[in-house]
Amino acid sequence: MTTLIPDKLFFKIGEVAELAGVEQHVLRYWEDEIDALKPTKNKSGQRLYQKRDVELVLEIKRLLYTEKFTIVGAKNKLKRFKRKGTQMDFAYDRESFLEWKREMKNELESILKTLEYPKG
Repeated sequence: MTTLIPDKLFFKIGEVAELAGVEQHVLRYWEDEIDALKPTKNKSGQRLYQKRDVELVLEIKRLLYTEKFTIVGAKNKLKRFKRKGTQMDFAYDRESFLEWKREMKNELESILKTLEYPKG
């Protein structure tokens, strides 16, 4: 069954919860656990979901409730939904960055050791 999403610019959390058939606290939990789901907030801190966010919520619900994924499994499956960054949003894959940083540090330390103790 496909949920018809109204043609609006923004949705409040209560509207999204009703569309998805879940409680608001479930949506807040998903926001904490799934990086791809980050609705914007207005000046008063109220969540404003865009249509893309609502589609993602419905996909998360499908993965968790129908496909029986765990949160971690759903999170991995949803990497394709990762938000395209805005001008000031430097989104990146933290785990990949940390791995790259470790490798770079090891390489640089190796170079320093070579320079400090030249062979010959």
